Amino acid sequence: MSLNAVRLPVNEAINDSSSQSALSECVSRTVRRYLADIGDTPCDEGLHALVIREVEGPLLREVLAFHDGNQSRAAAVLGINRATLRKKLSAHGLL
Repeated sequence: MSLNAVRLPVNEAINDSSSQSALSECVSRTVRRYLADIGDTPCDEGLHALVIREVEGPLLREVLAFHDGNQSRAAAVLGINRATLRKKLSAHGLL
């Protein structure tokens, strides 16, 4: 088992994966591993802010790439308006 891996009891792993989407399962595994890695070390900015910051950039980049750079289509898929998308792209250095 690698340093970052967390082994779940078999029955917990099965219950997790059967009731969650693939994306939800991936997030659960990653957050669980992150928490095991940091232990009691405080997360200064807060775990929610950290996860949003880490996930939002790649999400925007992938959706925009999938739609060949078309911001209007990417914004529609994301459920935000184009101006909000541009603001977020700028904040993540993606413009």
